[in-house]
Amino acid sequence: MKIIFILLFCLSISFGNAQTFTGQATYQSKTVFDMKLGGDQINDQMRAQIAEMMKKQFEKTYTLDFNSEESLYQEEQNLAAPTGRSGMMSGMMGNFQSGSQYKHIKDSLYLESKEFFGKSFLIQDSLPVLKWELVNESKQIGQYVVFKAVAVKELDKTAFTELRKKEKEGDEENTLLENDSIVSPLDQFEMPKSIEIVAWYTPQVPVSHGPSEFWGLPGLIMEVQSGKTTILCSKLILNPKEKVDIEAPSKGKQVTQKEFQDMVLEKTQEMQDMYGGGKRGGNSIEIRMN
Repeated sequence: MKIIFILLFCLSISFGNAQTFTGQATYQSKTVFDMKLGGDQINDQMRAQIAEMMKKQFEKTYTLDFNSEESLYQEEQNLAAPTGRSGMMSGMMGNFQSGSQYKHIKDSLYLESKEFFGKSFLIQDSLPVLKWELVNESKQIGQYVVFKAVAVKELDKTAFTELRKKEKEGDEENTLLENDSIVSPLDQFEMPKSIEIVAWYTPQVPVSHGPSEFWGLPGLIMEVQSGKTTILCSKLILNPKEKVDIEAPSKGKQVTQKEFQDMVLEKTQEMQDMYGGGKRGGNSIEIRMN
């Protein structure tokens, strides 16, 4: 009851000044994998290089510029030289790059720029909606009191970071090799139908924005736990002296979310067919998602 009272009190003060709010939040995103690197020609140095490449791929820094109605979420640019990649999983990741994500709450507009196999796309759709359940639980993130909310997110077949290892049947081992041929790595995994999203938001910042595609709570989302990925706000500047410019992405072939997903699935199937025709003796990268 005390937490609910505090929340209502913060909302009554904060949302009265919501129109004046601008800000920039910095988020650290991390996706946890259990990696097993194998292959006849992979030495310790190569394993270390691949592990570092995977770490950089799934540990990133983002910024969220926002005002009362709009937000722009984008990765901070990394000027490091690209790392060599091999194998289907790393090949897919190397040819799949996200750009910026723009949300306009009043117009329910969602824009996202992506590069896929060297081509630029602009996804335009309505804002994804989650049915949040507010939980009577709070904690502290930096100087902000944050409150818990949970939701269930339905997954599509392109949510590759949520793949999980298939259960073994009896004593039979799941391996990349079968009948002297390399089976596609994706054949070892399965996609759950849905995952639980846990978010922590603060009504001290009276906007309904958040990192990635997440939004819709009575305060800025400071932390999100989405499956194997955690996104945490590490820095927050409110009403900065320099004007916060939020420019919606506009470059690329315009597609809907469904059209882009279908395209990714088609290309994934092509790569499965290509990597499924190999023979024993090559390098393998197994990413365990238990």
